[in-house]
Amino acid sequence: MSVDRPLIAVYPGSFDPVTRGHEDIARRSLRIADELVIGVAHSATQRKSGLFEIEERVAMLREVFAADERIRVVSFEGLLVDFCRAQGASVVVRGLRAVSDFEYELQMAQMNQELLGDFETAFFVPDVQYSFLSASLVREVAKLGGDVSAFVSEPVLGRLRARFQR
Repeated sequence: MSVDRPLIAVYPGSFDPVTRGHEDIARRSLRIADELVIGVAHSATQRKSGLFEIEERVAMLREVFAADERIRVVSFEGLLVDFCRAQGASVVVRGLRAVSDFEYELQMAQMNQELLGDFETAFFVPDVQYSFLSASLVREVAKLGGDVSAFVSEPVLGRLRARFQR
């Protein structure tokens, strides 16, 4: 953190839906950053079947983080490095749950560093209670009628229940 210029971090992802694991990473990233911009990507970097439209994901994130004025939620299209530059960010925040995440994230971080150069990627390991959690897993359990209340905040749970009402 800096007195001269605030350190802005970007936490990019699809957040479809935002989970308590995402929340954990976002809130903990404020230990190193003055401000966090959650960047909701219009297109996923990995093949994923979507559930919520971009506007719904942005709305859910804004509800979840409404009490924290240091967190902003913005959707973006295109290259992450261009989005970071537009936000004035110098750090990208990413979560790592497993070795398989690391391999992918390392390649992305190195490519982004080549493209932008003057920024860092900070990897966060989630709290152990969220280490297995993924948005795709939450979507699947919710779709099959399972209870995901331990894995998502109330605003997200309400939308999941509405989406999968039988």
